[in-house]
Amino acid sequence: MKPLHQLNVDLGERSYPIYIGHRLLDNHSLVTDHINGSSAVVVSNTTVAPLYLDKVEQSLRSRDIRYDTVILEDGEQYKTLASIERIIDTLIGQRHDRKTTLIALGGGVIGDITGFAAAIYQRGVNFIQIPTTLLSQVDSSVGGKTGVNHPAGKNMIGAFYQPQCVIADTATLDTLPQRELSAGMAEVIKYGLIYDADFFSWLEHNMQALMDKDPGSISEAILVSCRIKAEVVAEDEKEAGLRAILNLGHTFGHAIESAMGYGNWLHGEAVAVGMVMATDLSVRHQWIEPSVKQRAIELIQRANLPVAAPAEMTVDQYMDIMAIDKKVDQGVIKFVLLRQLGEAFISGDYDKALLQQTLEQN
Repeated sequence: MKPLHQLNVDLGERSYPIYIGHRLLDNHSLVTDHINGSSAVVVSNTTVAPLYLDKVEQSLRSRDIRYDTVILEDGEQYKTLASIERIIDTLIGQRHDRKTTLIALGGGVIGDITGFAAAIYQRGVNFIQIPTTLLSQVDSSVGGKTGVNHPAGKNMIGAFYQPQCVIADTATLDTLPQRELSAGMAEVIKYGLIYDADFFSWLEHNMQALMDKDPGSISEAILVSCRIKAEVVAEDEKEAGLRAILNLGHTFGHAIESAMGYGNWLHGEAVAVGMVMATDLSVRHQWIEPSVKQRAIELIQRANLPVAAPAEMTVDQYMDIMAIDKKVDQGVIKFVLLRQLGEAFISGDYDKALLQQTLEQN
């Protein structure tokens, strides 16, 4: 089965391909061509493993690759050091050496956990991303961000560590619950807001087809999203500058996730509200027209995503949680804001009174 699309993340000797297409897991060599040694560990969860683990195992058996599996519980609340320890225990217990390959089969949580385990086991082993949710296919599987949560903050423990390849099989979205599809759509919308106004307009015209899982529309949305992220990551791999624009809405959103308890709000749901808050703060500074915020709200709503924060969230909660966000610089909380539709920037130079208004009214 030939991939429908192939992109490359250009990072010199750490460059790697992204394959996007339908039923790619039926192509056994696509996985095994990126395994350099003779052993592997597949990491998945209790939801995804019954659906797709067998396809990956068939690929490994086709080339006589010795493998073990680690099946974690499903959910953001399991994105912890305890899950990392389970993977490391298997790697050590089954005597996997530095030439083994970890394979992440699942959504963003599995990808982040597996990538971090790969980064730290024997100071680094190879890993492959096989994202099975829309959110992970368009965002978290690309770019090498790995890690786990801490009770005080999301993704506070981790490393930048690039995979050997990303295999985005759009057929896995057929079993994706509608709520998870919507959550992934938040990250797709983000790319239009921060980088590509034409793509945002395309989403406005094609959102219903996307929500209906039209294969052509879904593939196009994934392709454009990955292309944008690959361009940004190639320019700024470790988020020293430009890459931070990919976090539009995330500072607000991570605060919601943390305050509400990991897993109660899906990441994409929290980011959707965070993007509304970021556009609101941009409007209050008169950096963008109110119409941009309204278009964002309408598109987010059409993706069946929330546009208002939990009523029980207080300004103090936001400020306390955001104060330990990774984007804090010398005590200043930095936000990704919009200069116009399709153009984002990072700033700590905003009016604190206007931020207070945004937090109070959203």
